[in-house]
Amino acid sequence: MGEWRGILIGMAVAIVAFFAVSEYASLSLAQSLLVALVAFMVVLWTNEALPLGIVSLLPIVLFPTFEILSIQKTTANYANPIIYLFLGGFMLAVATEKTGLHKIIAKRLLQAFPNTPRGIIASLGITASCLSMILSNTTTALLLLPVALSISEDRFLKIRFLLAVAFGASIGGITTPIGSPPNLILLGFLDKQGMDPIGFAAWVAMMLPVTMMMLYIMVNVLSFRSGDHTLNAEAFHEVHFDHHQKRLTWILGILVTLLFVNSPIKPFYSGLGLNENAILLGFGMLMFVPKIGFLEWKDSKKIPYEIMFLFGAGFCIASAFSDTGLAQSVSKALEHVSALPIILIVLAVATFAIFATEILSNTALISILLPIVYAAVHTLDFPLEEELIMITATICTSYAFMLPIATPPNAIAISGGDLKVSEMARFGFLLNIAGVLIVSAIALSYWKLFL
Repeated sequence: MGEWRGILIGMAVAIVAFFAVSEYASLSLAQSLLVALVAFMVVLWTNEALPLGIVSLLPIVLFPTFEILSIQKTTANYANPIIYLFLGGFMLAVATEKTGLHKIIAKRLLQAFPNTPRGIIASLGITASCLSMILSNTTTALLLLPVALSISEDRFLKIRFLLAVAFGASIGGITTPIGSPPNLILLGFLDKQGMDPIGFAAWVAMMLPVTMMMLYIMVNVLSFRSGDHTLNAEAFHEVHFDHHQKRLTWILGILVTLLFVNSPIKPFYSGLGLNENAILLGFGMLMFVPKIGFLEWKDSKKIPYEIMFLFGAGFCIASAFSDTGLAQSVSKALEHVSALPIILIVLAVATFAIFATEILSNTALISILLPIVYAAVHTLDFPLEEELIMITATICTSYAFMLPIATPPNAIAISGGDLKVSEMARFGFLLNIAGVLIVSAIALSYWKLFL
């Protein structure tokens, strides 16, 4: 019954949205229908009345039915090359979990920090951040959840360890293009607009300062008043490095090295020219090769295909915003924004992206937001600032820390322990504010050197 209630709420919101924009926004029929259908899908993504993957496939049925996109254009978005990049990443993530390599990484980092609550918070946050640079932040949070729960029975510490994993996964996820879904959606959007791609190495160089500053603030926020509590940091004493884990470590090391060598560093180095999507998918498929990899076909059941459908839905929404002219209509209503100083534009975009993500899927939000931001700032005198503002919006959709529905790591932290939403919101609000200020400051100073 609860599922039907959620579906009916989605339908009601869609109907209200259709008549509201038709009456007050002077949109065309196709544009009004698109707004209604997106509202319907966002509600279903939020209340989970239908499975995530099913909602993500709805555009294939709804967009052609309401003549928003043809079936050919709609389904083409589900074959975007970026999706196959993430498929390769998921294969590597499954191999990492199967071999237990994540436990070895966690053990080494735990040993590298002081045996204090602050030290463990730092080690969990950095572990989550490092893993989410090469794995999805969702996978990272799932892998490290038992780590956070096993270190202490003290509830005060347990909730901080859970939050360190969740927040660390989101913070580190922005560091590489494959770490968070919005990163991949941005790269796909830039490619579709014919804009210069951002190479792997350039992306990492741009994001590392943000990651390090946010980690420092997170550790200090979560460590507040933690010094009087005890813990058990010997949870991984019996974990040992076996030959399977060593082989996977070498493979991952070769992959990361290849990605860095392949990335151009303009104007000094043009890179190898290899397609990064093919590299990731190739290494993922390597996990199934006998004597080299670690997976069998039955292991592919662990790959979260619904996340790839979600990517396809995101690309569909962005394509529909462009094809129906809705992005241009919205941008006309926001033309006055482009007249503001660039610092105010960046701050406004960062603030909106972070706090809007608290109640919307970050993948769905960035899919909707990118075409609107692009069209709204397209009239800026300096074209490079278009890309700067879109990168700001993308990073900030991964930096919502207050509510469980904001990001997958937040939801995983809530589901895994005795953590209240009010506790997450209290710590998360401080990190939201820090995210707005740090991302805006770095964007306006450091990122400009790369664009």
